[in-house]
This record gives sequence, structure tokens and C-alpha cells, in this order.
Amino acid sequence: MTSYVEAVSGLRPKIRRAIIMLQDIVMVLIAMVLSLVLSRSNLSFDTFSPTGLAFWASIVVLSHLLFRYCGLYNTVWRFASTPDFFNILKGCATLTVLLYSASLAFRAFQPVIGLNERQFIVFFLVSFTIISAPRLYYRFLRDGASWRILGRGTNNKLVKQALFIGRLSEADVIIRFTRTAQPAEYAIAGIMAIESEARRGTRIQGVPVVALRPRLVEVLEEYAKGTENLDLLIFGNGAEREIEEYSELVRVARHSGIAVVQFSGFSELGQGGKLVLDAVEMETILRRSTVPPDIERIGAFVGGKRVLVTGGAGSIGRILVKRSLELGAEAVLVADISEFGIFQLDQSIEEKDHDRLKCRIIDVTDRRQMTRVVSEFKPAIIFHAAALKHVPLLEENWESAIQTNIFGTLACAEVAAKCGVPQFLLISSDKAVDPTSVLGITKRAAEQIVSSLHGTHATGLGGRRSGTKFIAVRFGNVFGSNGSVATIFQAQIEAGGPVTITDRRMTRYFMTVAEAVDLVIMSAADSERREGKDDYAIYMLDMGKPVPILEVAETMIRMAGKSPYSDIPIRFTGIRPGEKLHETLQGENEEIVKLDIAKIFGLRTDVVEWPRIQAALTMLQVAMRDQDKAAALAVLAGLYQAEKPIEGARQETRPKTVGQVG
Repeated sequence: MTSYVEAVSGLRPKIRRAIIMLQDIVMVLIAMVLSLVLSRSNLSFDTFSPTGLAFWASIVVLSHLLFRYCGLYNTVWRFASTPDFFNILKGCATLTVLLYSASLAFRAFQPVIGLNERQFIVFFLVSFTIISAPRLYYRFLRDGASWRILGRGTNNKLVKQALFIGRLSEADVIIRFTRTAQPAEYAIAGIMAIESEARRGTRIQGVPVVALRPRLVEVLEEYAKGTENLDLLIFGNGAEREIEEYSELVRVARHSGIAVVQFSGFSELGQGGKLVLDAVEMETILRRSTVPPDIERIGAFVGGKRVLVTGGAGSIGRILVKRSLELGAEAVLVADISEFGIFQLDQSIEEKDHDRLKCRIIDVTDRRQMTRVVSEFKPAIIFHAAALKHVPLLEENWESAIQTNIFGTLACAEVAAKCGVPQFLLISSDKAVDPTSVLGITKRAAEQIVSSLHGTHATGLGGRRSGTKFIAVRFGNVFGSNGSVATIFQAQIEAGGPVTITDRRMTRYFMTVAEAVDLVIMSAADSERREGKDDYAIYMLDMGKPVPILEVAETMIRMAGKSPYSDIPIRFTGIRPGEKLHETLQGENEEIVKLDIAKIFGLRTDVVEWPRIQAALTMLQVAMRDQDKAAALAVLAGLYQAEKPIEGARQETRPKTVGQVG
């Protein structure tokens, strides 16, 4: 039976449809013969005479046209339900009436012996039965136990009917668990398997495998169209990394009103346990091709260490904190100026980890407070994630950007060197490459500070050389972070639109925050063991291909079950000051070095000597004191273009890359 199902399902849709049409014609002819036999009627002409052949041909053409008109070939067999069988009933009844009317008209011109009304009644019953039967039989072979999707008894209305997409081993565990759980919450009606060795029609505890790759999307569309009783689509753990069509499957489900969740384990086992099903967020839908993190390596690096995260209440910092706790850090200290942000972080940490979490409300530019905190906590690594990052906002608030992004980095780095912290890691940005904004040029300056300190190993107070390893990790947008396009678009969609985009051509690199954090930690682990010429000050994450912002907006609108432009309008507002159409991760004078770690590269780049940086920072302080934005940007541009002399920077006009800042 399985081979029959596979053979039929494997045919191209057009070929399948043609076979179905031919089958229906044959069934009509068989029904005509059976009706004559069963009703004991006789034709008054020879079956194979010219008149007889014309009669059969007329029935063939008439029945085919009628069945097409009644919509018999617009239905997916697997979901042939009451309205679809009514179409067959309507088609057979109409055909019977037309044939009977034709016989009455024919009798008016020529008497017909042996043909009576009983024959037409029997024809109607037989034709409806034998045309419906193959559809029912195929559906039974194809879906079997999953028929319960199409109807529920009065006693199980609260049980959610679900399709599972993932590995058969996980499906087996989930099906077993859902059948024994009390009270029952979910019923797995079908499995969409992702293993290459799986076979359609295979049953796991009676539940059929209804789809295999690469037909997952096609089959889900059929389910979505064919039934209104499917509640849930459950992805297996890690499915977003294994299924290329992941985002399209989510789109189809959500557009059809089917909730989408992801299996991540069980909770309260032995105590009336239940499935842990996580909501599928946008960051996993618009994903890049990812690789599983090397948990053993990053766990060995972080485990047992004391970790300090500046900006720990922010989007990236928060995940760095949680990940460090998960990986077994001895203690994690959060340094952030946002009281509310720290409160939210504290509320989100599991109770078992609270003893290892320390929080300090502190400005990272306050060198005295930072020195006290670092000397007391004695971290083995500082993740410096504190930064201001909103491009248009920082064009007006340039002083705050310089103070936090440059002097805050300088203060934290020098405190790390003074207190002998083994490792200091700066979270950088793709906007530091060929910067055209205040954000970009301040992040570039922060990179230069870290690169220079990396080269000199930082001379601390009293001429003592610190053993601190300084590195920066550069990557693009983190999807779903505070103030990112994802959060802005989501709010606009919920408000009914319009969704605003600066330019339809604009692209950005995107990465999920979870993946970015794991790769940041991996970069720190790799840096710890490097020395000499293979020791890199800047690491760059592989962000894949840039994604059009317009595509992000359209996808998010569809995810919300709406149609772009019709349900939710999209408005283009024009590029804002400091923005670029396309970001890059590598500068012209930078060389990318492939490492033995997936998704991470080393960068060889020009390093500005520390005395030059000190001179530029002194001049930058003067420009800030005078509130001279042009002079401040000129100093930073001169520092960025390392070949230019720093002297007289205040008299220089701004370079082209900074001229767009305004």
C-alpha cells in the first residue's frame, strides 16, 4: 500500500490530474454498464455500432465537462471532505438528469425498447459510489490516523491537533508523551520527516509520515487548504538550522491561522509533566544558515570564570549574561546605567542562577567607579557591550556618542589593564567599516583603541605591563534587538501600518542574537590561545548574505497573516543622515584570514600607534569642550585615515566619508 501511495504522490501534479480525469471517465462508463445490468435494461442499438460509439463518446465529453464545472479537479484528494463529496454528488446528479432528458428527447423521434427510469436511478447511485471510492481509499492509505484532523468528538475539543516537522526519533518521543499525558493537550496527527532515509507512509506509533523533503511546503499548503481543524505546527529542536524552507513553512502556517511552536524538551517530568513548546520568533524565521555552536569549547572557556558584562542589560549584553550563566561561569557581574534594564534582566534570570548574578548601576565612563567594581569583582574576562547605537539619534547627540562609545571604551580598557584582567573583548559593528555616521566613526575609534592596546599589551600605571589580551569582534545587525528594524516593524504592523522603510534598495546583514553571542564567546576562546603573528586584534563574524530591508518588512507582514501593500501599507521615507544603503564587514585595507572555526574570521588591519591615539583623544576632548562637532569629526576622521598627520586636524575640512554626517 505504501508503494502505491508513494507512486501516486511522486507524480507531477499535472500528470496526477490527468490520471484522475481519465479514471473518472472510465468510472462513468463502468457505471453506465453496471446500471444497465442491475436494472435489467437493454439498449436498442449495437454497443460498437457507429450510433453506439457516438453515444459513448457523447457521455464521455458531457461527463468530463460537467465534472470540471463542478470543481472535482480543484480538490486535494487527501482532504476530500463534505463539500467536495457534495460536488461529486452534484456532478453525478446533473449528468443523470441530462442523460435522462436526452433519452426522453430521443424517444420523441424514435422509440427505444428496454430502457426505463430505473436504469437512471441505478446509474446515479453507482456513478457516485465508484467515483467517490478511489478518493476515499487514497486518503485512507495516505493519512490513516491523521483523519482525526478533520473532525473532533465532543470529548476532545480542547485537544490541539498538530503536525510535527522534524526527526522521527523526536516524533516518537513526543507522540508517546502526548498520549500518556493527563490531561491531554496535544494530538500529533501527522509527521513531516526531515531525514533522507525516512519513507512516506511509515507509521510511528500509528501516526503516519505524511511528507518528506523537498515537498514539505507543498504538503503543508495542502493541509492548510484542506482542513480548518489543524491547530498547531510543531518544529523539532534545531529545525531552523536543518530545514532550508523553515521560514516559508512558518509563513504558510501563520497565514492559514495555524499556530507555530518549537519543541525544546520536557518540564516537570514525573509530576504531570508537559511539553516545552517555545514560540517561534522572527529572529529564527529570518535566519541565516547556521552551524551548531561548539558547546564543549565555549563551556570550557567560560566555565568556572568570573565574567563582567558592560551594557549587560542591553540586547546583546543580556544574552551574554544568560549564556555565561548557562555555561557555568562562577559569577557574572552586570554593569549598566539603566536601572529599569537591570530590573528586567534580574526578573528574567532563573532562580537557581540568582546567587551567581551581580548587578551594578554604573556609567562605564566613570573610571573611578569602574576601577572599584573591577578590582573588587576580579573578572577573568570583560565583555564590553555598552554603547549607544541609534544612527539618526546620534547624529544630533554626537557628544554622548563620543563620550560613551569612545571614552567609555577607553576607560573600561584601561581599567582592565590596570587591574590585570586577563581578557577584554569589545563588541563592534559593521558600521565601523568606511564610516559615514557618528555611530560608525565612534565604533571605528573604539576598534582602533582596542587594536592599539592589543599590539602594545597596554602599559598601565607605573610603567607596569599588563597581561590583558584586547580584542574586538565585528558583526552586523542583531535581529530583534532593542531599536532594530524587527522591533520597529513589529510595532508598526500591530498598529495597522504603515511600515516605514527609508529606501527600497537598502540591505543589511542579520544574525540572531543567540548565534552572535556564541560566536563572540568562541572568538574570545580562540584569542586566548593565540600569540605572535597569528594573534588577531579584530575578529569578524560570517554574516552570510545581506538581506533587503524591504524583504524583511514583507516577510514580517505575511508572518502576521496580512498582505503587504493591501492590508499593511509600506511607505518609503528616504535615507536618514548617516545611513548607508549597504553595509560592509571588511575595509579596503583589511585582509580576511580564514580560521579553523566555522563562521569566524581573523582580520589583519592597519594599527594606529598608541601615542597617536592619545594625541587624537586629547584633541577630541578639546573639540567636545568647545562643542565643535566639525572639529571632533575631523579628528576622528584623521585617526581613521591613519596615513594623514594628526597635527592641524582641527583646521582640516571633513573627509568625504564623514561629510554626510551633517
